[in-house]
Amino acid sequence: QVQLVESGGGLVQAGGSLRLSCAASGFTFSSYVVGWFRQAPGKEREFVAGISGSGGNTAYADSAKGRFTISRDNAKNTGYLHMNSLGPEDTAVYFCARRFGRISTTQSQYGVWGQGTQVTVSS
Repeated sequence: QVQLVESGGGLVQAGGSLRLSCAASGFTFSSYVVGWFRQAPGKEREFVAGISGSGGNTAYADSAKGRFTISRDNAKNTGYLHMNSLGPEDTAVYFCARRFGRISTTQSQYGVWGQGTQVTVSS
């Protein structure tokens, strides 16, 4: 079965760092863009970062640029989101998702989603 499973979330103090992982199975991982989205309580899901199948192209939301780094290890069928300088505004459930084609910031263009992992940043 096609599956994405996020891990690595947790509680971190403001200014700290976390690395989220997205483990993929059931499909040819390198053929798909990986996108990271997040959803805070009471807010809409928003794009955070995306990476092309080869890893050669990346895209970031303005809120993430300079603090977050998206990467992937196709040999391990795993995508990553490295998050630095975290603040309370980063508190959300973080999801990874896939699409076939180019990086998109539009959530409806990603057809498979993980279950999400909670990130909580305390001040």
